Amino acid sequence: MIQVASEGVAATRAVRLIVLDRDGVINHDSEHFIKSPEEWRPIPGSIEAIARLNHAGYRVVVATNQSGIGRGLFDMAMLNSIHEKMLKALAQVGGRIDAIFFCPHTGDSRCECRKPRPGMLLEIGKRFNTELADVPCVGDSLRDLQAAEAAGAQPLLVLTGKGERTLREGGFPKSTQIFPDLAFAVAALLARE
Repeated sequence: MIQVASEGVAATRAVRLIVLDRDGVINHDSEHFIKSPEEWRPIPGSIEAIARLNHAGYRVVVATNQSGIGRGLFDMAMLNSIHEKMLKALAQVGGRIDAIFFCPHTGDSRCECRKPRPGMLLEIGKRFNTELADVPCVGDSLRDLQAAEAAGAQPLLVLTGKGERTLREGGFPKSTQIFPDLAFAVAALLARE
């Protein structure tokens, strides 16, 4: 498990945290993986939704499985280039990602960081010195929701990316909240405050 683009967090202050999956939540997904910056395209409204979270005082963290690295489809330099494009797009609308956590391992790995295992989310809780209870974790796949539940966080399903299929197939945690996309999820979250 590796972290990039992180900032320090004061241990004495409560952190308002939200965790987002990347592919299918922030950007369009591909069955063939997002392997270059040219293939990274934001889902309409997602970048602006992240900026709204930032302006409301949330720390926004990405937690993403990136088995394309383990499969040899792209390397760390390319992943960093993809993330650079995402960060630049966010900066243009006044948004930011506070940290990006990713698992580079393939699906047959026994690592603890690959979702649906909760290792990546638990590490985020440690690094941000916060309990994950009630922390929204937004994803489009069953494994995202299972990882959130296993970490004690609040699973949120968006119907972008693989979300429609995930909804159809079911089997996700009973506590899962469902939204059409990230913009709707953020609007609902901020409306509750």
